[in-house]
Amino acid sequence: MTTSSAVAEPTAAATGTRRARPRGAELIVKFNLVLVFLALCVAASLLTPDFLTTRNLSNLLQQSALTGIVAIGMTLVILTAGIDLSVGSVAAFGGMTVALLIGDDVNVVLAIVASVAAGALFGTVMGGLSAYLSLPAFMTTLAGLTAIRGLTYLLTDGEPTSAELPHSFQLLGGGFIGYIPIVGLIFVAVTLITGLVLRGTTFGEYIYAVGSNKEAARLSGLPVRGVITAVFAISGALSALAGVLLTSRLTIGQPTAFNGLELDAIAAVVLGGTHLFGGRGGVMGTFVAVLLLSVLRNLCNLMGLGSFFQMVVTGLILIVALILNMLMEKRGVRA
Repeated sequence: MTTSSAVAEPTAAATGTRRARPRGAELIVKFNLVLVFLALCVAASLLTPDFLTTRNLSNLLQQSALTGIVAIGMTLVILTAGIDLSVGSVAAFGGMTVALLIGDDVNVVLAIVASVAAGALFGTVMGGLSAYLSLPAFMTTLAGLTAIRGLTYLLTDGEPTSAELPHSFQLLGGGFIGYIPIVGLIFVAVTLITGLVLRGTTFGEYIYAVGSNKEAARLSGLPVRGVITAVFAISGALSALAGVLLTSRLTIGQPTAFNGLELDAIAAVVLGGTHLFGGRGGVMGTFVAVLLLSVLRNLCNLMGLGSFFQMVVTGLILIVALILNMLMEKRGVRA
């Protein structure tokens, strides 16, 4: 009993030390990205009166949704300490495939399912090569980026393809419920479902465990290879879904679409606080980061600033985000 009391006293003292940290400061560190996002929105509303108009906010959500859907899949991959550079090419392939299938009178639902399944297949192949052959995900998906983009060009000799797309299909990417874009609602739904999977299922626990320490996870009996393959498959499926939604909005399949999408997705994931080496982070941070970057670009457009300036600002924001994440890690506070 004496030993137990001796052990309990330092524990209570340690707990007291933790509680001594100012609660307000801890919340600021934890929700720094949300605070930055809100501050940026306030600044944007003061700098340009067009920012808070219903039309502009609807367009902002619509434009951010596709990158956001891809970034959610990228978050899962990076949580396992991987990387997926092929997402832009897979998205372009998905958009072209659905346009070609509908143009050949394939049922709309089947065309969508087939396109998303093709993206999942690409992801499964690249994830499998990385997991089962121990090939670096960077190189595997870099090869996929080139090969899948080339395959997309081969579908129509590099030319855009158009078809008589049903109105119901066009609503997915270009329709609204009131002032809210349907594609934005899809983005929110994907984020919430993925967040629930990460925080409330065994599969989600496996993802964090694999990202934290692959060898420890393997020795614990976790299906490490299967988990890695699965997150790449999900990333591929969500990328293809983004391509389908873009074709729905533009009513045309564009083989050159989504060039550089992988960089935007990675930027959102890192800015959202997910650790590049896996094991820490989540989709809610990615969700806020996507909106933040979209607001920043939108503000630059409203102020008449060019795309080159936007690239510089985005790069600087990423550097600041990395520094903040490093400082938070040193302090032992998880964002």
